[in-house]
Amino acid sequence: MAINVNIDVMMAKRKISAGELAEKIGITPANLSILKNNKAKAIRFSTLEALCKALDCQPADILEYIPD
Repeated sequence: MAINVNIDVMMAKRKISAGELAEKIGITPANLSILKNNKAKAIRFSTLEALCKALDCQPADILEYIPD
């Protein structure tokens, strides 16, 4: 996939656990794991917004385009 998800990098920078982040953004830890491990096919803008708010970052800090 050409889009890389860097949630784990931002979580480490902010010193927040997966369980705490999942609770803050209102998704299950299992769904957060799917996002973190690049297994998701899509992400809702509302989820992306919640991630950016909880991690105090921009979408580009979380999503990265890598050309094939």
